[in-house]
Amino acid sequence: MNIVIVSDAWHPQVNGVVRTLDTVGKELTGLGHAVTYITPDRFHSMPCPTYPEIRLAFMPGRKVARLIDAVQPCAIHIATEGPLGLAARRYCTKRKLPFTTAVHTRFPEYVQARTGIPVSWTYHIMRWFHAGAARVMVATESMRTELTSRRFRNLVAWTRGVDVTLFRPRPETREMLNLPRPVWLYVGRVAVEKNIGAFLALDLPGTKLVVGDGPQLNELRRKHPEVKFAGAKFGEDLAAHYAAADVFVFASRTDTFGLVLLEALAAGLPVAAYPVTGPKDVLGNAPVAVLDEDLGKAARAALLLDPAACRKFAETFGWRTSAEQ
Repeated sequence: MNIVIVSDAWHPQVNGVVRTLDTVGKELTGLGHAVTYITPDRFHSMPCPTYPEIRLAFMPGRKVARLIDAVQPCAIHIATEGPLGLAARRYCTKRKLPFTTAVHTRFPEYVQARTGIPVSWTYHIMRWFHAGAARVMVATESMRTELTSRRFRNLVAWTRGVDVTLFRPRPETREMLNLPRPVWLYVGRVAVEKNIGAFLALDLPGTKLVVGDGPQLNELRRKHPEVKFAGAKFGEDLAAHYAAADVFVFASRTDTFGLVLLEALAAGLPVAAYPVTGPKDVLGNAPVAVLDEDLGKAARAALLLDPAACRKFAETFGWRTSAEQ
């Protein structure tokens, strides 16, 4: 099959959407499909207000149409609700072509956190956007239930995976950080919607370590000089940081899945998180995480969990299944 994937989120952004689309595309290619990405790097673009790391394509409609026409795809997947997603949706609707979409993030909650715009307004726009899709793909059963309650239709499951070859226990990395133990780790965008402040405010012994970059980085550095901010890490370096820590603390209340949860577990790192959509779907009652509204209590309890059980749990999540879906 010739498959077109349209996404406003793409490299050099570092987030779960980009990682998912990139990895699933490689898996699809391995299954014998041809995958074409239509992403902001192929267009004139401008920085997104309040989040300049994200580039938004400028008036992309005609070029999107030309690119899709050139591929003559068997299937079109629209991953995001930005300018490229809107242009692709318009293309498909005008030609009466079926397409799929996905709800990767709690976009209305992110918008409210940054601008104060009520989530009901943004969900109204999202419901319109996804209403034309033959299928709307969601990562967890909780998200399917929630979106159903918000009158979204044609919802289907699309799971996620983890590279267990890259993310693995590495006993040799334990001394690389040279930080007081235990090391409590966060990996991801340093942005207000990730609720990192709740993690950094916890009264925990040892060291809090933040790996990632984002618009809130300078603010949090000033506010928490006791925290180690390591910046963005990639590949082997990122995997080594996971393996060198003691507990992964996930403070987000808005993630729809949380790929970093699986990466941490694959490295043998127990998880502490709130009992919300994402963590409760991915982790459930498995003895690899502690979910509690008292995040500090969850973190201290997670320190006692078995790293071998964490690794074994992560090994059950494969990207091939995600690609086949």
